[in-house]
Amino acid sequence: MKPDPRFHACIIAGGSGERFWPMSRASRPKHLLRLLSERTLLEETVERLKGVVADGNVWILTNEVQLPLIREALPNFPQGQVIAEPAKRDTAPAAALATGLVRSRDPKGIVALLPSDALIRNRTRYAEQLAQAFAWAGRSSDLLTFAVPPTRPATGFGYLELGEPLATGADGSRLLRVKRFVEKPDPATARGYLESKRYAWNAGMFLWSVASFLAEVERTAPPLAAFIRDFPAADPGAYLAARFPALPKISVDYAVLEKAASVSTIVAEFDWDDVGSWTALPNHLPADKDGNVTRGPVVCVGSANTIALSGGRVVALCGVKDLVVVETADAVLVCHRDAVSDIKNLLPLLPKGVL
Repeated sequence: MKPDPRFHACIIAGGSGERFWPMSRASRPKHLLRLLSERTLLEETVERLKGVVADGNVWILTNEVQLPLIREALPNFPQGQVIAEPAKRDTAPAAALATGLVRSRDPKGIVALLPSDALIRNRTRYAEQLAQAFAWAGRSSDLLTFAVPPTRPATGFGYLELGEPLATGADGSRLLRVKRFVEKPDPATARGYLESKRYAWNAGMFLWSVASFLAEVERTAPPLAAFIRDFPAADPGAYLAARFPALPKISVDYAVLEKAASVSTIVAEFDWDDVGSWTALPNHLPADKDGNVTRGPVVCVGSANTIALSGGRVVALCGVKDLVVVETADAVLVCHRDAVSDIKNLLPLLPKGVL
């Protein structure tokens, strides 16, 4: 069966390279790394849409720095469907860009706004649930999200407080009301969320009809609404250069979703990981008998629970534990596993050539 021509997917692929330095850089962030397979996370994201969204309805939203790298990483992806934002303006303007782009081609279109760097292995169930989400978004004025049931008391994710059941899809998917969006919690609060079973991770995957999103921003964010209404059907390059940098720098959660009249969520039944730091890799790569996870030419003696990746040179670990060691052609990171969130604090101190 051919995908519904109203379904459009816009992939946000403009993130910075801070969390996976030194492999990632401002010009080659996480979604352009081959961390877990021979394909980049962006390539995997595009592949997961096969059969759900027509190839001509998949868009990649990036920035001007990453544009040539994305074209290099996906040489067979249509160049005209990679759109470069001329300024860094956060996810609300990206959502307006996605909605304006789709509206200019199909005013009755349905938009999925998806991150480029999530890891999802169960492509079959993901495709089934995404198709169901598109169908629900097309029949409702709600803005939709995906809720990922938490498996641990994570403090690095935003959460959704779940409300009453609304529907069950033909595929078995459950649609629930979203009572509220919750910011990243402290450890004690996160434990309470996990135990209550009334909260889920906000995976940053959103769907809406063009009409529904436009109606919401008409009410809550008029500059975004004007940007969507004026979006041209022709090549948007000049329009983006003139209008996009003036849009408010704010997330779609703050600007739209938290103020929306009605938000519902599909409970994800596929695996999901945002692979947020180096310490996420042991969840997806094999470890030796001492808990070491390695890639490339790495040798371990008397070492344990260490993550080590080599870009070419031999990395030799002797009598160490609980480290992250990453070698590239021009930099080496040595970090305690408990300090990976502090890597960003190193970046202002580094020479520009290794950023």
